[in-house]
Amino acid sequence: MEEAYLILENGTVFRGRPFGYGGRAVGELVFSTSMTGYLETLTDPCHYGHIVLQTFPLIGNAGVISDDFASVPDRTGGAAKLKAYIVRQWCQEPSNFRSEGNLDAFLRHNRIPGLYGIDTRALTRIIRENGSINAMISPEPTLSGAQWDELRSYKITGAVEAVSEKREGQGADKIYGPILTPGQPEPKANILLWDFGSTVSLLNQLAEYGCRPKLIAGSTATADDIIAHNPDGIILSDGPGDPAGNTRIIEEIKKLCGDKYENKIPVFGVGLGHQMLAIAKGAATEKLHFGHRGANYPVRETETGRAFVTKQNHGFTVTPGSLPDSAKVSYVNVNDGTCEGIEYDNVPAFSVQFHPPFEIAGQLVRRFVEMTEEKNHAAR
Repeated sequence: MEEAYLILENGTVFRGRPFGYGGRAVGELVFSTSMTGYLETLTDPCHYGHIVLQTFPLIGNAGVISDDFASVPDRTGGAAKLKAYIVRQWCQEPSNFRSEGNLDAFLRHNRIPGLYGIDTRALTRIIRENGSINAMISPEPTLSGAQWDELRSYKITGAVEAVSEKREGQGADKIYGPILTPGQPEPKANILLWDFGSTVSLLNQLAEYGCRPKLIAGSTATADDIIAHNPDGIILSDGPGDPAGNTRIIEEIKKLCGDKYENKIPVFGVGLGHQMLAIAKGAATEKLHFGHRGANYPVRETETGRAFVTKQNHGFTVTPGSLPDSAKVSYVNVNDGTCEGIEYDNVPAFSVQFHPPFEIAGQLVRRFVEMTEEKNHAAR
């Protein structure tokens, strides 16, 4: 039976069997602890540049269901952005009335190499102990000198540019959308979602509360582009990569959220948007040891002490001690105490690191909508 190998930058080699798209792949090896929702994991733009390891042993039993994809429909370049996919066992004959195919065909279509039959528990322990690590999938157990150089020097770059909207010919304003469902009521506010790699779930949560944001390209939009559309509110979306590397975008956020800016447009940051907003306001970010990736991360609201179980997918965090005096931590991770949310006193802005669960999503979205209504009232 055909074999393939996972080679870590520290020299450890795991033998497995290939499926999906053949060939080599190099990327940052991370693990996801989600027990369900493998389709959302596969199609989350935040996994750009990653070789994703699923800790749950059996993957693929529900097949492939396009309605469950996390990526925004029509995003250019395919539904999945990860470099490769590793599982203990994949189900070759899925059983689900919604299934449109199997995992092997999906990976082939998206040109993503897969590997199965590996001791995923042992591999997860290596990542937990050593942190996220570069890895390569190879048909041979040994690498050439050039391949070792490629493996050890790999770094995720240009992530937002790779996953944000890049449609051409849609007008100079670069506005796409709005993302609508026929029969929905008129939106409560004119909201722009600055797209750094947004997910469908965020759009769906906003739609539940009467918001139908238009997407503006994160890789190219400027503060002037946004202000020209006179939005009632701006959402800074989630996305992949090192937040500090997006220097151009951070400078544009500074223009929108400066302490003395005149527009006073309410801003709500999520994930990568939360991190870049913090940097724009003077804070710093740092890389986590092995990241938060899964659907079971407990978060505590500092003001009330209430705890929520959240979905997360990020490898960086805002350093709490670096926050300016005008900002305070509003949510913390129960497991490790890292920053999960920030409140700003001198600008109408707040942000969260996590994907809001149902019981808190309404609270956050309602607050954001109320801020847009206050802006409109003040303008009249």
